[in-house]
Amino acid sequence: MDIELAYRREGNCLVPNLDLDGKPEGSPGKYGLMRQEYLRERRPVLWTRLCVSGELFRHLSEVEAEAVERMGRTLPALAESAGATEELKIRDHALWESLMDACKARAEAEVLRELIFR
Repeated sequence: MDIELAYRREGNCLVPNLDLDGKPEGSPGKYGLMRQEYLRERRPVLWTRLCVSGELFRHLSEVEAEAVERMGRTLPALAESAGATEELKIRDHALWESLMDACKARAEAEVLRELIFR
């Protein structure tokens, strides 16, 4: 993938003219920010390519949307299989909360492994 850049002179330096018009409003969210940090620290070439091409915020938004969708789909299934029912919530709230915390951690671990840290 070849990217052609235009430059402007600032003092003795040439600075690339980067157009960030594709930047969406607001923050990319928890998972998008985690993906950005991972790319910056562990995949600097890909991170730079996404920044320079103007695709970073689109990529982060897509990762955020997919992560939220997967959490919303996975968490109820895990809760059901763990027995964290509404009846249990009424009967033994502490146990229900403990089960839900474990299910959330498991669902998030899957999302992190499959979407964020790939």
